[in-house]
Amino acid sequence: MYSAVDHQFMREALAEAQKAFYLSNPNPRVGCVIVKSGQVIGRGYTQKVGDAHAEVQALADAKAQGVDPVGSTIYVTLEPCNHTGKTPPCVDALLAAKPAMVIVAMSDPNPLVGGKGLGRLQAAGIEVRCGLLEDEAQALNLGFISRMTRGLPWIRMKIAASLDGKTALLNGQSQWITGPVARTDGHHWRAQACAILTGVGTVKEDDPTLNVRDVQTERQPWKIIVDSKLETPLNAKVLGNLDQSGVILVCASLDSAAVKEKAAVFESQGVHVIAMANAYGKVDLPKLFSYLAQECHMNEIHVEAGFKLNGSLLREDCVDELLLYYAPFFVGEGIGMANISPLVALDQRQDWHIFDQSLLGSDIRIRLSKKALK
Repeated sequence: MYSAVDHQFMREALAEAQKAFYLSNPNPRVGCVIVKSGQVIGRGYTQKVGDAHAEVQALADAKAQGVDPVGSTIYVTLEPCNHTGKTPPCVDALLAAKPAMVIVAMSDPNPLVGGKGLGRLQAAGIEVRCGLLEDEAQALNLGFISRMTRGLPWIRMKIAASLDGKTALLNGQSQWITGPVARTDGHHWRAQACAILTGVGTVKEDDPTLNVRDVQTERQPWKIIVDSKLETPLNAKVLGNLDQSGVILVCASLDSAAVKEKAAVFESQGVHVIAMANAYGKVDLPKLFSYLAQECHMNEIHVEAGFKLNGSLLREDCVDELLLYYAPFFVGEGIGMANISPLVALDQRQDWHIFDQSLLGSDIRIRLSKKALK
């Protein structure tokens, strides 16, 4: 069904989509390539929210080069949208361009939308094919797919540890477990997330900024602090630069006068405070992630937390992906990756599947998911 040339041009469209990694949230990362007479006449990728989508960018590129897209073949990594949001439907722009064929990597995962864009193109007499390099296209948008199909963001937990699984010495010293190449790579994952999540313990002990520094990005992710009793210091670094990214403090309850007073101070500084408690008086983590997806439209949450919160997230089955960096040395006694209760039988374990591994300088990066990813 697909030729080697089709594969080549769809890979070029996927390369365009990768340019939107730090830019397009909460919209999906989409790339588009327009081909006529065997030559690429237009390229594009999704811009920031409210600006042009990939198809419109590619058509504008073709126009700038003085080439008419009529009769062309358009390769796009996600089904063109057929609804009006902050921009008009991309299907309308494609219909006006009158291509001969549109080849799509994957259909829209939104069950209310999927297939309708393709249907309109077919109804207009344009040949449509879907499914070329679908796995690669899905891998670019794990968070968007998760939000559309599960009503939850994709939760990625990042941990840097020694070979024996220690994230810090017993005295708390952790800088630096891994080398500079691995740390820069960690900022790549921060930059593509909608938000970075940590716990109040990490804020009080390490006073991190949790911003993106080692890669270039036009957008800083939101910062989310799980803080049951609102103990975050008012001068914490993570609360700085609110003009660049927002901060959400998540507590268990706002019932007491003291906590309400603290919340009012945070709100006066521009920090959002929300409350959601579970049956034990702690933050309801599954409810939080549902809120972040459905109310805040967040696709990917990047977790950089400590031993206790990591354990809670794993115990409550909230984590979709582990992003582990192992440094080539042993610590011995130290602080582990997560506060997990010991098993009494191996069949109680939570199995993970390795789907990617890389050498970064002298460190090893391993990515794992609960379901085997292709």
